[in-house]
Amino acid sequence: MAKAVLDFEKPIFELEQKIREMEIMSTQTEVDMTHEIEKLREKLTELAQKTNKNLTRWQRVELARHPDRPHSQDYIERIATQWTELHGDRLFRDDHAILTGLAMIKDERVVIIGQEKGRSTKEKLYHNFGMPNPEGYRKAMRAMQLAEKFHLPVISLIDTQGAYPGLEAEERGQAEAIARNLLVMSKLRVPIICVVIGEGASGGALGIGVGDRLLMLENTWYSVITPEGCASILYRDANQKEKAAEAMKLSAQDLLDMKIADKIIHEPLGGAHREYDAAAKALEAVLTEEIKKLKVLDESDLVNSRIEKLSQIGVWEE
Repeated sequence: MAKAVLDFEKPIFELEQKIREMEIMSTQTEVDMTHEIEKLREKLTELAQKTNKNLTRWQRVELARHPDRPHSQDYIERIATQWTELHGDRLFRDDHAILTGLAMIKDERVVIIGQEKGRSTKEKLYHNFGMPNPEGYRKAMRAMQLAEKFHLPVISLIDTQGAYPGLEAEERGQAEAIARNLLVMSKLRVPIICVVIGEGASGGALGIGVGDRLLMLENTWYSVITPEGCASILYRDANQKEKAAEAMKLSAQDLLDMKIADKIIHEPLGGAHREYDAAAKALEAVLTEEIKKLKVLDESDLVNSRIEKLSQIGVWEE
């Protein structure tokens, strides 16, 4: 059960509380309230479905940032039967904002790269709030090249508000590290599946976001900037974030409509933060399906198809 409750989740939360209270009362008083509880459960399902259907783009952003939303580590723990983490970029240091490692998903050997935000204050500081430094992108590149060497598919889990913007990151070549990853990923001769599991902002996300498939969980977003950043630039007011989110068309459905995303992975009703196991199971099913489709392609066809796909983004005819 989620610990944090967003404003638009409150009616659902209150109805769940009422159901739990009735179940406790029924047990303590031995009064049969089965019929009343079932009616409330039906009402709860209807309310949750209606809420989910009518979410604004900004509300999707809020769900992507939900304090209880599963992160890369949560998904890895649930979908990987084996996991051997790899550390460091062999140039400067290990960046904890990006996890890399060798894994087994069902009967498939893969390399997983995931951005990790952390949950407690201590974890957030340790993972730098999911904002990678250059060494994080170089660590990711090292893992990708290892995947190519051993002919392993790459799974990239995207969840960041952006690359770390500090002076020291720029001094160590932040832009160069991201740009080099774009080049390496565009030509990597193994399947690459990118999944937006939370937030996908700017070059911070794009640095591990070039692939054969772009999948997005239902309540995620992907754009060149955060809604607050966009509002600050366009409207000179970060509080206009809701208006900016609508204008940016950053939701999973928007990106699917624009043919940037290839598939939306549906989340448990109410959001992935409500049922980690169900969300992980849905992700695992789609990943295994996509890996099987991509593995049959010849290496040259794989790379050519990837470049063709990327070249089509932003192209239109009048």
